[in-house]
Amino acid sequence: MKMKRKFLAMLMVIAMLCAVLTGCGGNTAESDPQASTDAGSTDSYKVAIVQLTDNGAFTEMITAFQNKMRELGYDEDKMTFEIKNAQGSTATLNSICSQLKNEDYDLIVPIVTPATQAVVNAEVSAPVVFISVTSPVGAGVMTSLEKPDKNATGTSNIVPVDEIFKLGKQLTPDMQDIGILYCTGEENAVQTVAKAKDYLEQNGYSYTEKTVTNSSEVQQAAMALAGSVDAIYVPIDSTLQTAMTQVVEVANQNNIPVYGSDPVMVQSGALASVSCSNTQLGEKSAQMADQILKGTPVSEIPAVELTDYQYVVNSATAETLGIELPDMENLVIIGD
Repeated sequence: MKMKRKFLAMLMVIAMLCAVLTGCGGNTAESDPQASTDAGSTDSYKVAIVQLTDNGAFTEMITAFQNKMRELGYDEDKMTFEIKNAQGSTATLNSICSQLKNEDYDLIVPIVTPATQAVVNAEVSAPVVFISVTSPVGAGVMTSLEKPDKNATGTSNIVPVDEIFKLGKQLTPDMQDIGILYCTGEENAVQTVAKAKDYLEQNGYSYTEKTVTNSSEVQQAAMALAGSVDAIYVPIDSTLQTAMTQVVEVANQNNIPVYGSDPVMVQSGALASVSCSNTQLGEKSAQMADQILKGTPVSEIPAVELTDYQYVVNSATAETLGIELPDMENLVIIGD
């Protein structure tokens, strides 16, 4: 019996020596490089999405961004999103951005110009990938599109004012005096209006401006324009986009068209728009976010200007205004 116990003890010692000398008794991350890689792949990322207000265009951008991130491999276990909505208040937006400095996010995604300016000005530590800033350099969120220098990069939606008014000329050839309605507090709108006025002056149009500082002033401003112009133009503008149905109601009562800068404006009753795709803007920003999360510095990811335009017309509004739609191959018709 004693001999048997000694024999078993000897076998145990041999087994232990084997494990130490050959690694046959363990399967640690150090002995298996693939195990180490698999462990690293379980990292989870926390993303804050920041917007001044909520509307259909922003929802489309956010959904496209989230869906593309999922497609790139960031499923629900690897990435969570928190949407920070300032409900139209600039003070609330600035407060949100101040709080972001003290919170643990891997990525900040502001939607359009006002939110992007607020995030960049707050100097958050997390990398920033914005969606749909009309003029990133003009808005002060970077000094060069090619070399982002303020921890922020993303997509820019070039507003083709020439294409908008060319389409307007086809739809309403008699329009001559254009009413321009926008919010003075939105830099993207201010810059787009400057481009629009330049185009109108060079092409023999006249124009009348009306500005607002918040959505409560939109209806009155639209009424002031409607009686004296042939059409109303609304640039990329969060404030006006939120109140677009009010603009359309006033315009329809005066039998004049509204030309917008986003398909969501057309969904809200504007006659037509020419713009970048909100889905493409969101998806491209997601691809840039993926590069950053995989280790590429923000400064090495140039901002991207999208110029693949959509021509969208609301057929119901056209019928209301007695406008016959042209036969255009690339024209998207909604409202049937």
